[in-house]
Amino acid sequence: MQPANMAYDRAITVFSPDGRLFQVEYAREAVKRGTTTVGIKYKTGVALIVDKRITSRLVEPRSIEKIFEIDDHIGCATSGLVADARVLIDRARLDAQINEITYNEKIQVKTLVKRICDFKQTYTQYGGVRPFGTALLIAGVDDTGPRLFSTDPSGALMEYKASSEGAGRNGAMGYFETHYKEGLSMDEAIDMAIKALYKGTEGKLNPDATEIGVVDKGFKFHILSHEKTKEYVAKAIGGS
Repeated sequence: MQPANMAYDRAITVFSPDGRLFQVEYAREAVKRGTTTVGIKYKTGVALIVDKRITSRLVEPRSIEKIFEIDDHIGCATSGLVADARVLIDRARLDAQINEITYNEKIQVKTLVKRICDFKQTYTQYGGVRPFGTALLIAGVDDTGPRLFSTDPSGALMEYKASSEGAGRNGAMGYFETHYKEGLSMDEAIDMAIKALYKGTEGKLNPDATEIGVVDKGFKFHILSHEKTKEYVAKAIGGS
């Protein structure tokens, strides 16, 4: 006898009787199995921190990309299928450049996020395709201030003060719920985000496999050097 949901999870265009799209939910499961990423807003900018989760000592950590620059003022961290994320990031970069060429101004962070999510949503509505199995934490600074958005495989978006995606999301979000406060400095925000990531990875955070990206109204988006990252991690978790 076939499971009750078997008839509804073979195509993205078919709703189950209780209004669910199983393929979208399966895509969310792919995100939950991904590495833990966190993002946090502070007074003048946003920081993104990721755990690359290296599974073999033979892997070169620098070959694993989890944080990407989209434009000078926007970056993102991925959780889930990195190959899917690269497709979305390439499209986001193109949208950002088209906006600048057309209007002679940098694209608003929320505008870019909506365009990415609109693109993701189309992959939940047509036959012969599958949803993107990745969630993006998108950080940026524009004339409205620092912005941090989380995107879902369904095409939904949500703005946060601090957020997390991936396998350790519940632990990291629990830490943020308890400890986050307004008006943090950059160093305070990075310290808190690393502690949240440490909580999310259940104390298994490897400094060599941690990456930090920062965007601020005073400077462009960039990824911190390996040495600087290790300093922040050692300070936050005592080198453990």
